[in-house]
Amino acid sequence: MSVQSIDEPPRANSEDARGVLDKAIDLLDVLAEGRDMTAAELAERTGQPRSSVYRLLMTLRQRGFVESGPHRSSFRLGLEFLHLGGVVMSRFDVRQAAQPVMERLHATTGETIYLCVRSGNQSVCIERIDGRFVHLVALQLGGTLPLHVGASSRILLAFQAEREWHDYVEQQDLVAFTASTVVAPDDVLASLHRIREQGFAINDQDVTLGVASCGAPIFDHRDRVIAAISVAGFREAILGERHGHLRELVQAAASDISRVLGHGKGVATDQPVSFPGDSAVSLEAETTRLRQQRTDRA
Repeated sequence: MSVQSIDEPPRANSEDARGVLDKAIDLLDVLAEGRDMTAAELAERTGQPRSSVYRLLMTLRQRGFVESGPHRSSFRLGLEFLHLGGVVMSRFDVRQAAQPVMERLHATTGETIYLCVRSGNQSVCIERIDGRFVHLVALQLGGTLPLHVGASSRILLAFQAEREWHDYVEQQDLVAFTASTVVAPDDVLASLHRIREQGFAINDQDVTLGVASCGAPIFDHRDRVIAAISVAGFREAILGERHGHLRELVQAAASDISRVLGHGKGVATDQPVSFPGDSAVSLEAETTRLRQQRTDRA
């Protein structure tokens, strides 16, 4: 029988801390490729036993680094990666590009300005500027909302492939925040169609009674919607007499940010935006149609 001296460091077992950490990082590296995967698929990709993979996934999910995907028994990266602090936040190019535009929009409107990105089946607020007239508490910096609730959230879902819409309404619990929250699956799908067609979204007391917002999509250089900007305040201020003007300001702000991110002319591009599994949508044609509608009403 061998005896270990008390002066010797403890011998590492097969599941020492470093080995476990390496295995967890291997799983996260595979998930970072962007495709939802099951424990069995991750075990095959990493060469780890399926039982070990499952235990690691449960721990990572408990800590927020992994979350369940939309498909049965699938996993994807979790929201905790957005909560790691200023270093991670500073790497959001969209946040840096949006900051001066948000400040101009705030100076012009005096309302609360939000910048949100998608993470799984939620939208995450990565920047906000508080309004001068009311302090909104529903969505704080780093806070989340389901993708069917709020203007920015629905923007982020509306500009994805339609099959993602159906996956969302079929697999997610469509929670109502207020009596005005749209939760019937057919109504949610209809609202997503409408948002994509018109190029903006309206939140009419979806999240908080008496509060409304208007949001628009932000595109990157690959014509993908990667964020949404919105202006929020008292319902009368957002949806009252200056509603049309606020909507144009928000869409112009989204276009300015998109242009900085390399999206050509921004939202009013002459290149069709393609959604996998979907027909192409010409935003220039849509913008022309909206302008004609305003001219006809005038």
